[in-house]
Amino acid sequence: MFVCICNAITDHQIKETVAAGASTLADLQSQLGVATCCGCCTDLASSFLSAAGGQQGNTAAQGIRVSG
Repeated sequence: MFVCICNAITDHQIKETVAAGASTLADLQSQLGVATCCGCCTDLASSFLSAAGGQQGNTAAQGIRVSG
């Protein structure tokens, strides 16, 4: 399932990245680019991160680019 449409990131990629050592949303943002464009996927990405064994922190605003 696609979690981040902007960067075409799937739940499978998030699970693999957590298995490889990512533990925070900031890790996913830097390694995959999830939640770095519009930010609409931040909550869903955090949920998958938590379910995969990572930490669900309050880092939702980190790395989000706003164009305008």
